[in-house]
Formats: sequence, structure tokens, C-alpha cells
Amino acid sequence: MASEHLNTPAAPRPGRWLSYWKLIRGDRPIGALLLLWPTWWALWLAADGLPPWWILLVFTAGVWLTRSAGCVINDYADRWLDPQVERTKTRPLATGAVSGREALVVFAVLMLVAFVLVLTLNALTIGLSFIALFLAASYPYLKRYTHLPQVYLGLAFGFGIPMAFAAVQMRVPMVAWVLYVANILWATAYDTWYAMVDREDDLRAGSHSTAILFGRHDLAIQALLYTLVFLALAAVGGLAGLGPVYWLALLVAIGLVAYEFRLCRHRERGACFRAFLHNNWVGAVVFAGIVGDQLLR
Repeated sequence: MASEHLNTPAAPRPGRWLSYWKLIRGDRPIGALLLLWPTWWALWLAADGLPPWWILLVFTAGVWLTRSAGCVINDYADRWLDPQVERTKTRPLATGAVSGREALVVFAVLMLVAFVLVLTLNALTIGLSFIALFLAASYPYLKRYTHLPQVYLGLAFGFGIPMAFAAVQMRVPMVAWVLYVANILWATAYDTWYAMVDREDDLRAGSHSTAILFGRHDLAIQALLYTLVFLALAAVGGLAGLGPVYWLALLVAIGLVAYEFRLCRHRERGACFRAFLHNNWVGAVVFAGIVGDQLLR
């Protein structure tokens, strides 16, 4: 009996599953929401209304899977940096609760499931998914070599936009690329708020970010970035023939961003983090404007 007991595989410890959950940021859904809104913008614009249910399911699940995988590979790349940063020093890889090998397995599983879902779509979408994979996997390493990882995040986070149009229309029209540019600018701006939280820690650790690059001009450059975001979204509205509800939504979104600048006027860590989180409402309002305009035609 004793030998049988010794040869029985031990069940995974509850703490291990909790560490995996934290590794994929299951306890912090804000990143998935910031990725979901522009994907849904694209799906509703591409379909000119409610998209086909399977495509909607694939992209919604894909958002969660790829965002989770992105968090894992980001922490793997930053396992040298995170222990030195106040906000990230308790992450599972930083504390050793999850090993580097385990993290790579989790990343591979998440991306494999996402790819299986994409395989149910058309050939153009499948082809574009390889570009999306490259962007997601390479993004975390940018902060070692450039001050523009936030721009690259926008490239990676927004690639669901051309993929959504490809899935629905089997082509990627001009409006999709303009929306993609809008998302790159938006992600750069909101992730700069995020980077401002860690600026002092990143400087000590030798990491890079737009917050460090912008320096004392950060608020002025943020104002320029958000201005460009709304100009690009206005161009999307014109190309897609959207009406008054969409334009009203953009005005509301501008007001929300103005509130973020009020929060960050003293560049305090907590305030900058709240401004980052607040962009969820910006994305939601733009989505509401697209859907509302389509429903009221």
C-alpha cells in the first residue's frame, strides 16, 4: 500500500493554478478589454452591423487567448526586470512561483488554441495570423533596444483589425488600415500613461519606454497623440459613412480623455495608472457610437 501511495502522481497544488492564473493576468482583465474594443470596432464596421456569430466567437476568444499569451511572453522576457520594479516584483515569474520553462509551455498552449480557432476562417485571415503571432511574440523584447515599445504594442494589439475585415469581407479595405493606425496611436497613448507609472524604476533598471523618451514633454506629446487618435477615428467615420451618433460618441470620448489629463497633471503614479485603466471607457464609448449609428439608420 505504501509503494502504491508513493507511485501515485500528486495532484497540482491549488497555489500552482493560482500562479498560472496570475501569469496570464486572469485577475486583471483590463488588457483584454483594451484589445477587445478595437477588435469589435473592426468586426461591426466590416459587417456593417452584427458580425456572423462564429467569427464573433473566434475573435472574442482569440482576444483573451492572445492577450494572455502576450502577458506570459512579456513576463518571460522581463524576468530580469520585473523583480526591480515595485509594481511587478510580485509577478509569478519574478518571484519564482512559475519557472521560465512552464511559462513557455503556457504560451505555446494558448497560441496553439488561438491558431486552431483561426484555422476555421478563410485563407487570408489565416495568413495574416502569422504576422500577428510574430508581433505578439517579439513585442516584449523591444524595451531592451528602443524607447518605442508602446508603439510596437499598438502594432501587435491592433492586428486583429485587418484580420477582422479579412474574416468578414475576405479583403482589407482602406478603412481597416486607417482604423489600425488609430489603434496604434491610441495604444501608444494609453500605454504611455502605464509607462509613466514605472518611469523611475525603469530608469534605474536600464529599461526603455515612451515615458522616458518624452521626459518633461510627456503631457504635451500625449495631447498630440490623442489628437491624432481622434483625427484618425474621424477619418474612419467619414470612410465608413457613419452618422451623428458616432460623432457624438467621439465628443464623449474626447471628454473622457480630457479627464485623464486632469488626473495626470501632477504625474503621480496612482493617477497615471487610473488614467490608463480609464481608457476602457474610451474604447467602450467608441464601440457604442459605431453600434448605435448602425442600429438607428
